[in-house]
Amino acid sequence: MTKAELVAAISDKSGLNRSQANAALTAFVEAVTSSLKEGHDVRLVGFGAFKPVIRKAGAARNPKTGAKVQRPASKTARFQAGESLKSALNG
Repeated sequence: MTKAELVAAISDKSGLNRSQANAALTAFVEAVTSSLKEGHDVRLVGFGAFKPVIRKAGAARNPKTGAKVQRPASKTARFQAGESLKSALNG
């Protein structure tokens, strides 16, 4: 699903017009990003949780050449699905 398709689905299900749905989605993404940058988890009960994670520096391998390279430490986000989401996907 693309962002445009998600905006259309939000618009259809919520009764918002597309520009309002786009604004709501953009605000959601900005709020989650801001919270993760500050080091806070974002938990949506029943859906899941976004968690900031620091990956340690380490060795990696270039798949094209096979050469070893050093990968610097970096920040990333992980998503852990909630029970309701897992049940919906498996039921």
